[in-house]
Amino acid sequence: MGTEVLLLLLVVICFADLGRIFASNGSSDGLVRIGLKKRSLNYNIIPAETVAGKFIHYVNKEGGAGNLREEVVYLKNFWDTQYFGEISIGSPAQQFAVVFDTTSSNLWVPSSKCHFSVPCFVHSRYRAWLSRTYTKIGISCKIRYGSGLVRGFFSQDNVGVGNVVVKDQVFAEATSEGLLAFLLAQFDGILGLGFQENSVGNVTPLWYNMIQQGLVDRQIFSLWLNRDPKSNVGGEIVFGGVDWRYFRGDHTYVPVTQAGYWQIDVGDILIANNPTGICEGGCPAIIDSGSSFIGGPISVITQINHAIGADGVVSLECKKVVSKYGDLIWEYLLRGLQPERACSNIGLCLYNASLHSRGGIETVVGREDSEGLPVDDSALCTFCEMTVFWIQVELNKQKARERVFKYVNELCEKLPNPRRKSFINCERIDDLPPVSFTIGNKSFPLSPQQYTIRVEDGCSTFCMSGFVALDVPASKGPLWVLGDLFLGAYHTIFDFGNLKVGFAKSAA
Repeated sequence: MGTEVLLLLLVVICFADLGRIFASNGSSDGLVRIGLKKRSLNYNIIPAETVAGKFIHYVNKEGGAGNLREEVVYLKNFWDTQYFGEISIGSPAQQFAVVFDTTSSNLWVPSSKCHFSVPCFVHSRYRAWLSRTYTKIGISCKIRYGSGLVRGFFSQDNVGVGNVVVKDQVFAEATSEGLLAFLLAQFDGILGLGFQENSVGNVTPLWYNMIQQGLVDRQIFSLWLNRDPKSNVGGEIVFGGVDWRYFRGDHTYVPVTQAGYWQIDVGDILIANNPTGICEGGCPAIIDSGSSFIGGPISVITQINHAIGADGVVSLECKKVVSKYGDLIWEYLLRGLQPERACSNIGLCLYNASLHSRGGIETVVGREDSEGLPVDDSALCTFCEMTVFWIQVELNKQKARERVFKYVNELCEKLPNPRRKSFINCERIDDLPPVSFTIGNKSFPLSPQQYTIRVEDGCSTFCMSGFVALDVPASKGPLWVLGDLFLGAYHTIFDFGNLKVGFAKSAA
């Protein structure tokens, strides 16, 4: 009899555990789940000119005349985005596929009033007159991305996200979309998960309204991206909690360092466990679920390209700077001149005159005399600063002068080409070194399988480096953008309530 009771108890326990497991997959656990779809990149639709992002300066006139303030806004090209999910707008519900983007803050979908923009006709369009919960606003707006503007006007309606409905959400009806950016996209619009500080029109983001309307228990959302190319499941975003099935171990949390973006600080970047030295003192990094690639300063991207054998563009200007000024840079660094002053002392970068003559080192070349080098001062300055950085890194390793200059000239040949991707030999991927990011004093390595992208083109297969160079103003850089290649390796928790981000190893 005792044995029968024990068996009965075991059966009850098993069914109780199964109940909890099945409950975690449904809506009864208090979480809002969105399954993500994934598309494979196709070589034929990758544009000739595409980057993970870039920065521009613009003047915000909201403060009125005489109170202008300059800001820097991150722009991205959505063409390379792979992951998107479905939401609904209106009553009855109209379905849309959207990218859940952590670097923008507005929700927009194509409008039925979009008549002269080709992308609108190949995507689902919102029809206001079909919805009984629609409220007209009509204020015009434009949302800027790296490949152009999305123009439209604001409207208000209910938005369905997973198993909940966000009431009276303000969103943009797009009446004009950048042709190249969105024509071949498999998603209809963008749902921004950034902060209200970056919201066009100061519109309250959907995520804020989810919290204010009590639709989530916790002020967090989490993201899991499935990098398995054979899986039909693209990933999952969970509002209000986490799904333990999609990560291993504990999350490492770091604070958000700047309102507006999910921006954190990263430490040194390592190639095959060798430090590059670029971010020893910390560099800002933006967590970007809307970009596939990993963007970073061109000096380190070039080092990574060299280490993994990615093709680059032979830069004669870079080699000319090394040839003409390399010896002087070497001498400056050996004499202890601060690296950031070397190029200004040579005269290739703008400099502060008060710093010009310190240490008894004088400028040896005027900016107007480049002796056959390009007239573009900014390019000269960039090549010089990269040369100084590369030589300093090798000096710290106590490398011989001949080896240092041989390596620096090789790096000039591996400079990323901004007009196309950097391709690598698919057969060599298993032999490539890991690339690691230091976050919260912990190393987060990426294997070559995680930082490369395979692209199928009929019977051919191409492999690309997942690292791209970013154009960031010197005052704001160096900066990294950690896109889907990083997020696919590490399950990510965005803690809105405590303004921090957590990373844990993603479940295979």
